[in-house]
Amino acid sequence: MRRVSDIIREGDDFLVAAHFNPDGDAIGSTCAMGHILARLGKRFALYNPSGLPETYNFVPLPAPIMTTLPDTLPLWTIVLDCGAAERMGHDLLARTGETRVVNIDHHLGNGDYGSVNWVAVDQPAVGTMVALLAKDLGLSLDGPLAECIYLAVSTDTGFFTYGSTTPESLELTAEMLRAGLDLANLNMRINKQWTEERLRLWTEVMGSVTLFADKQVAVGTITRAMFERTGTDSQDTENLINTIRRLKSVRVAMVLREEAPDTYKFSLRSYGDDNVQAIAALFGGGGHKNAAGGSINAPLDEARDKLVRTITQSLELA
Repeated sequence: MRRVSDIIREGDDFLVAAHFNPDGDAIGSTCAMGHILARLGKRFALYNPSGLPETYNFVPLPAPIMTTLPDTLPLWTIVLDCGAAERMGHDLLARTGETRVVNIDHHLGNGDYGSVNWVAVDQPAVGTMVALLAKDLGLSLDGPLAECIYLAVSTDTGFFTYGSTTPESLELTAEMLRAGLDLANLNMRINKQWTEERLRLWTEVMGSVTLFADKQVAVGTITRAMFERTGTDSQDTENLINTIRRLKSVRVAMVLREEAPDTYKFSLRSYGDDNVQAIAALFGGGGHKNAAGGSINAPLDEARDKLVRTITQSLELA
């Protein structure tokens, strides 16, 4: 963290990026970093190949989030919440030789792909790391900066219900509350973003859920046909898997989302000691102990059966 602080103090031009298809932690951390740089009077630009999801259009942006890279990259690019270099997107990955990457992340198996790497797997969100950085730089956690940090931390901890929640993350929220954070209003803006189309999609997916391994593994399927019928896209699937995970008998929830013919993105969620990150790693994926994912190339039935068999064997569910 101190090395990153020094780079920000000494530098004057930065690109801030996070993983494509950004979630609350990626968007919140990106915007929080932007607010830090703005308060310090630094030049900066925000970038994400997927842009700002409509569900986060309430976020107080310190600058627009660009979907295309500038012709000339600055000396330093701060990459947030990317568990692997590929997660920053093809365009930026192809140009990392033109810049120096500051890799700030909390995923297991990150790989330290940056010129400078601050990877803290004990942190519940990159948002908490950005908050620590802001404090080290002498900035108060209030106003839009606090709103962005809260978005990052609350969404990545399931509003402080996941096992990754730490005493420090709760104390951080209390500190921001004392500084004037309007928690009720912000929670309303974060959560009240559903459309009728999303409701229709979730209805279809929930109807597809199948149970395996004596009802200990639950699998939901999202096909491109479902997206077309309901007028939705991948952004409308955020947190869907956590609803499936609430089934009383289930130890591991899985969602298979069709990306292309015979290509599926899989997401895994578990509780406690059931390590799904290790399972995802067997298929070239990654993530956290209780939240991980990856991609698999196979027809749907084959992909599902292979993953269910691996989960069952790895966790000795049979």
